[in-house]
Amino acid sequence: MQQKSENEPESKVTRVRKVCIDSELAGQRIDNFLRRELPGVPKGRLYRLLRRGEVRVNGGRIRAEYKLQEGDEVRIPPVRIRESGDAPSADSTARMADRIIYEDKRLLVVDKPTGVAVHGGSGISHGVIELLRHARPELKDLSLVHRLDRETSGCLVLAKRRSALRELHAKFREGVVEKNYLALAVGDWQFGDYLIDKPLLVQNRRNGERHVVVSSGGKPAQTRVQLSRTFGKYSLLQCAPKTGRTHQIRVHLQSMQHPIAGDERYGDEEDNRRVRKFGLKRLFLHAQSIAFPDDSGNELHFTAPLADDLERFLTKGVIEARRDRATEPGSQARAARRKPKSWADR
Repeated sequence: MQQKSENEPESKVTRVRKVCIDSELAGQRIDNFLRRELPGVPKGRLYRLLRRGEVRVNGGRIRAEYKLQEGDEVRIPPVRIRESGDAPSADSTARMADRIIYEDKRLLVVDKPTGVAVHGGSGISHGVIELLRHARPELKDLSLVHRLDRETSGCLVLAKRRSALRELHAKFREGVVEKNYLALAVGDWQFGDYLIDKPLLVQNRRNGERHVVVSSGGKPAQTRVQLSRTFGKYSLLQCAPKTGRTHQIRVHLQSMQHPIAGDERYGDEEDNRRVRKFGLKRLFLHAQSIAFPDDSGNELHFTAPLADDLERFLTKGVIEARRDRATEPGSQARAARRKPKSWADR
């Protein structure tokens, strides 16, 4: 008889439930609703429940893209759920709670640290959302409004109510949300105030990780870039994405032959080794600010100071890395190769 491993998660079978959709729950897709109601159930299993008609709305079958309406009655069938692993430590939840920079009845804004994913999954037990839900168990509807890469630090907005989440998603679609990032790019930026307008296509590598490339078959993507400060061989850039594509700033800057320092996926391997040598241990990308109008039309503007590790590198490390790069054999030839062949390439 096969015995269960001590490390194998426990499981339980839920009971049939019927949930009446109120104004806070209305407007979301049924598949997203089920993910919240049945945590621990694989996505594929949820879609099978929908295809087989085991999930019913007002007594009828529905598709995964169905959007719930106020007054709908959802029948949730019995499902075996794997219990979550160990809860996050009290220290990690407290540290995340201490990074809240703004809170009201509807919103919560966090200065996300580098190295923490926005949510768990793919081998990550606890992200920002899980840590905050443990720190604030009364916030049952806490949801991510947008996302940041794991290595990116800075402003991250979460909604405390479903209605706030819908309204903020609408603002993103309308283009009234302004996001600004600081990125340290390799090379001397010579394009001034420049709009990078290149479509991006998401591809999957063999290990399942997403990889993004510039492609005519991709989705439209625009990033406004301005020079904040020059370090000769490096440039501190202000980047304002007009669209919200995966890895947008990283791929757009790489396409201009100015990859972000410390970017292991899209950056220059040789230069990444150099900046690590002088103190930069991660991607130099920081979500400096985010702004959008509230319900009354007043502008809400949130900022996060440059992370300490990035500030230290700008103070000392980037100067040493610049000197090291300038004295390396072949540095002038590499710089020439990085320049676009013509203005049309810009």
